[in-house]
Amino acid sequence: MEQLRINPDEIAPPAANYAHAVLTEHAERILHTSGVVPIEPDGSVRADIAGQASTVWSNVAAILEEASMGFEDVVSVTTYVVSGEEIGAVMVARDTALGGNLVASTLVYVPELAQPAWKVEVAVVAVA
Repeated sequence: MEQLRINPDEIAPPAANYAHAVLTEHAERILHTSGVVPIEPDGSVRADIAGQASTVWSNVAAILEEASMGFEDVVSVTTYVVSGEEIGAVMVARDTALGGNLVASTLVYVPELAQPAWKVEVAVVAVA
């Protein structure tokens, strides 16, 4: 399987650590997650956004592992952050989890998520 990062010279470079697009050829398996939320295995939710972002990416890791995939297989990330929250910690958690894998990435500020305590939610697409 080949993955090619698409960043045309004719448009501005990405605004952060991501690729404008990722072209995958010869993929055998594709994983689409639902929105992964910041619920700990014991059912609790941390109060701070940095803790929530860490939990979300730990949950993504568990999903990828169950699918016999890893962060190197992720090609697209959509991140939802509650308006007014600082995104720095969210981006650090994403970049740390992805370990330099430049994926197609979208960040959306929303007024709220499905549960009032949630501050961040992430959906990913992975191919192998």
